[in-house]
Amino acid sequence: MLAVALDRYVEVDVEPATRLVVRSEGEGSEVSDDSSHLAARVAIDVAGTDRLAITVRSQVPVARGLGSSAALAAAAAAASGAKDPLAVAAYMDGHADNAAASTVGGLVAAARIKNAIRAIRLPLDVSLVFVVIVPDVALSTTRARQLLPPEVSRESAAFNLSRLALLLAGLADSRLLEPEATEDRLHQDYRSPLFPAAPRLLATMAASGALAVCWSGAGPSLLGICRGTEAHTVRSAAAAGLAESDVPGDVLVLHPDLHGLVVDREGSGRPLDVRARG
Repeated sequence: MLAVALDRYVEVDVEPATRLVVRSEGEGSEVSDDSSHLAARVAIDVAGTDRLAITVRSQVPVARGLGSSAALAAAAAAASGAKDPLAVAAYMDGHADNAAASTVGGLVAAARIKNAIRAIRLPLDVSLVFVVIVPDVALSTTRARQLLPPEVSRESAAFNLSRLALLLAGLADSRLLEPEATEDRLHQDYRSPLFPAAPRLLATMAASGALAVCWSGAGPSLLGICRGTEAHTVRSAAAAGLAESDVPGDVLVLHPDLHGLVVDREGSGRPLDVRARG
């Protein structure tokens, strides 16, 4: 699987305390601040105790196909002293690609091999800019997966693999990025009933200058991969498209972030959000 880290962040602070205290700010702050919180589950597992004060500050919308859970798990693992935050995040979240981009940064390929996560940094043209439509519609990965067929044809699998090759070339060198690189036969059409405005919004971004467009993960967020000079034109068109579709939401202009997980002297982790997957 592939993932790209972009410049939206999750910060987690973990400190010793007499009892478990969980505080959330920003995106996801409506999540229960107790032992069921993902950051708490990760921190307790790593630290081996629930006598912790945990503070989460997130810029990443939850349940939008943007990798928020993996970024949060990686940050909580690092802040709790995990020796291998990537392994912890991949285990707790279940998405090795999202966890890898959160910890390594940039464009990464990731897979589980012999019970270990292998993450490899790939070439990425950092002049690319990502316009992200984030509708105000939550969509769990589990629900999105339920719409997928249990089997795919050889032709569809071959089709997507060929497009993946084009996408890798285009992400490495934006001059090679073509609209066909993000064509899909495995999931986007099946999931469109969950977000009926998606095909029109993707077409709007493509028509306004995006080099390639696709769903972000399982959705419902949508990506327009652009040259920097076209990003704000694409953003304006996408915002107008949202309004015309009567869909509440936001449109972000994001850039690749190559730093990955950052741990400060006090031990708080700040991983990068995962937004694009091939």
